[in-house]
Amino acid sequence: MGKTGGRGDFEWVYTDQPHTSRRKEILAKYPQIKSLMGPDPQLKWVVSGMVLTQFLACFLVQDLSWKWIFFWAYAFGGCINHSLTLAIHDISHNVAFGNKLAKWNRWFAMWANLPIGLPYSAAFKKYHIDHHRYLGGDQLDVDIPTDFEGWFFCTPARKILWLFLQPLFYALRPLVVNPKPVGRLEIQNAMVQLVVDLIIYYLWGVKPIVYLIAGSILGMGLHPISGHFIAEHYMFLKGHETYSYYGALNLITFNVGYHMEHHDFPSIPGSKLPQVKEIAAEYYDSLPQHTSWSRVLWDFVFDDSIGPYSRIKREYKLSKQE
Repeated sequence: MGKTGGRGDFEWVYTDQPHTSRRKEILAKYPQIKSLMGPDPQLKWVVSGMVLTQFLACFLVQDLSWKWIFFWAYAFGGCINHSLTLAIHDISHNVAFGNKLAKWNRWFAMWANLPIGLPYSAAFKKYHIDHHRYLGGDQLDVDIPTDFEGWFFCTPARKILWLFLQPLFYALRPLVVNPKPVGRLEIQNAMVQLVVDLIIYYLWGVKPIVYLIAGSILGMGLHPISGHFIAEHYMFLKGHETYSYYGALNLITFNVGYHMEHHDFPSIPGSKLPQVKEIAAEYYDSLPQHTSWSRVLWDFVFDDSIGPYSRIKREYKLSKQE
């Protein structure tokens, strides 16, 4: 477990991200894909059902012993909360109510945020825009690990620790790499979350709060669903920076596995991404893809050639402030 990782730096490239040119080419050949863009009318009902399920779970766990609190947080609550973060990911592209009702999407994201236990949705939105616009951008795309992460988490044991601590790095990395001023929506997000947490605490005590927050941390850490964090953009094959996964876990993750398709068409809801692949199959079937998120995690830990440094980076001709 002490073997040192093989990479000593990121994979620097001097070409633009491939999604922009492929999007233009696909739309020129299949203009009907434009009809898939726009809101998903079912999303608000699915998300609301998940939020209410977690509120019911808060009532049910209030008298459980601590060992069962953490068991259900990992096995059940963590799955729902991780799925809700991916719903927030979808909502950040305005697919709940459409671009004309952008503010409704922001408030609905706060509703989806409530079972997560900590404010998340508003800050995610402003950084996720950069992830799409400046994919792999040095000091712009905060999805990419820092140099410290790449240097230190280079052995199997350290990579396991890094996977376990992923929620912490995702929360703190933007403050180090590309800090942005706190906006009004983030303050609103925090206030709404605090009020709801206090209501839950008043009604049912501290155990439901621990259940929610522990579920979020555990579900986004060393968990099978968390394989998507690694599967999406880590360079398992040289020169390829985005990968799709078409397996069963897409059913509970808003099709985030269709990640190549998502970056090509970010305004298309996750529920319709399989149609993109079906229409433009010749563009996606031949690209590298993952078949198991659990296998992705295994390979990430034990393959010496893969680690936090296994990301493609590029320079964009603009400053962070622009």
